Amino acid sequence: MYAEERQQEILRRAREAGRVDVVTLAEEFAVTTETVRRDLTVLERAGVLRRVHGGAIPVERLGFEPALAARDEVMIQEKERIAKAALGELPEDGSVIIDAGSTTARLVQALPADRELTVIVNSPPLATVLAARPNLSVIMLGGRVRGRTLATVDDWALRPLAGLHVDVAFMATNGCSMTKGLTTPDPAEAAMKRAMIGAAQRSVLLADHTKFANTYLARFATLSEIDVVISDTGLDAVTAAEIAAAGPEVVRA
Repeated sequence: MYAEERQQEILRRAREAGRVDVVTLAEEFAVTTETVRRDLTVLERAGVLRRVHGGAIPVERLGFEPALAARDEVMIQEKERIAKAALGELPEDGSVIIDAGSTTARLVQALPADRELTVIVNSPPLATVLAARPNLSVIMLGGRVRGRTLATVDDWALRPLAGLHVDVAFMATNGCSMTKGLTTPDPAEAAMKRAMIGAAQRSVLLADHTKFANTYLARFATLSEIDVVISDTGLDAVTAAEIAAAGPEVVRA
C-alpha cells in the first residue's frame, strides 16, 4: 500500500469511528508506529485530522471546517474521477452553475474547450480560471467572501439567483446523510446552495465517499431534490442503493 492510500484509509477510519490510535494502525497496516505518526502529521497539515495523545480525531468532531486549501489536498484522484464523470451531465450549450468547492474546482479545470456555455459561479478563484476560456461566458455572483471556502454569500450574491434559470447546477457539500440530507457548517453558504438548486432545472451533486459519513449544522437540500449524485468507488454499494432509493441517479466513478 502506498503512503497516500494508507493515509486515505486512516482518514476514512477516523471519520467512521471518530478516532484512530497509532498502535492499532501500525499493527493493522504492518508498519512501524513512526510511519503511522508521519501519516498523521501529513493529514494534520492537510487540515483533516487533529493529533491527540496516542492517535488522532477528524476535525469535524472538533467543530472545525477545513479550509479550501486543506480540502484540496486530499482525495485528489477520486475528485478528478468525479469531475470527469460530471462532464457527461453538461448541456450541449446553455448555462450551468458551478458551486464553490474542491471537487467542483476539478470540474472547472476539466470543462471542454469546444463547448460554448454560460457559467455562473460564486467563487472568485473559479471565476478567474474560467474567465481565461474564450468559449465560456462567466457570471460571478458578488457578495461577502468567506475566507474559509472563498465562496461569496449573503444578499448581494443571493439576489441575482432569484431571476436566473439554468440548465444544470453542479453542487458541492460538506456532508450528506439519508436522514439529514445535504449539509454544510455555515448557514449563509447553505442559503446560497439552496438558491442555486432552486435556479436550476437539474442538480448534480459531486461528493467523494467520505462526505456520506458527515452531518453539519445547516441543511440546504434533501436527497430527493438532487437528480444525480456522482461519487467515487469508495462509496459502498449499500449506501449507493439507499441514495438511489431516495430519488437521485447514483454514479460511482
